[in-house]
Amino acid sequence: MKIMIDTNILISSVLNPNGTPYKAYQKAVESPNQGIVCQQNIEELYRIFDRKFPSKKKNIERLFQISDSKLKIVSVPETSIDDENLIRDVDDRAILRAAIAENVDILLTGDKDFLESGITQPKIMTAAEFLSL
Repeated sequence: MKIMIDTNILISSVLNPNGTPYKAYQKAVESPNQGIVCQQNIEELYRIFDRKFPSKKKNIERLFQISDSKLKIVSVPETSIDDENLIRDVDDRAILRAAIAENVDILLTGDKDFLESGITQPKIMTAAEFLSL
């Protein structure tokens, strides 16, 4: 399965390597799955850590090192899509656009804007839901 990993899962994984989001991240990047993040996820991750957790910024690299070559980083398509209007947060729409362009099966997130959107493809799941598959 192809799994788009949202920024909040990345943040939680960096901050708590024993938590459910981190376990979901590990599962998403392990075969037979393919973990995917878009450039916007990475930029947002670094912005948040610069602002809120500057002393923990080095832990971001550790997270990405565990996924080695297993994590695919993609760009965000410029052209908007119809379903993105179902996402309340305008900044999250690009992540959905990248997920659809990559034909992902699951968008892994804890963000209510995604979880309450009503979007059915890709399937939007929390870390706990993904781990229960």
